[in-house]
Amino acid sequence: MDLSKLLTPAAVRVMGQMTSKKRLFQELGEIASQAYGLTAAMAIDGLQERESLGPTGVGNGIALPHARLIGLEKITGIFLRLEKPLDYESVDRQPVDLVFCLLAPKDSGVDHLKALALVSRTMRDAGICAKLRANSDVSKLYAILTESKAPQAA
Repeated sequence: MDLSKLLTPAAVRVMGQMTSKKRLFQELGEIASQAYGLTAAMAIDGLQERESLGPTGVGNGIALPHARLIGLEKITGIFLRLEKPLDYESVDRQPVDLVFCLLAPKDSGVDHLKALALVSRTMRDAGICAKLRANSDVSKLYAILTESKAPQAA
């Protein structure tokens, strides 16, 4: 599995200012609708439900919101680079500027976990994150994410 199987260029965006996590989830829902034909409300509800279990801000300016949705056929991803970092209630209390959202079928089981692990490994790579933060062109962001080889788990 690699990120090019999860992410489409239409789901990579650079956004200005997000006023809240709720607004971020609304934007992710709208992108899921546009890029993958999902119902925005279903994506938003799934993300908010998962977030209520605990924040998905993993630290170092990175958030990995994710949800399992009924009716979704395959695991999909959305990447946002925020020009103005958002207070996300992350584990390290630092604001977030890189957001990689995963939406998976309700019954995806281990495939969802594998995709989440792949995204997590990729986003833990300081070099990749530096490149993502240094670029505003969505085609370059997509290339950085899909061409980079994430470090393999030990």
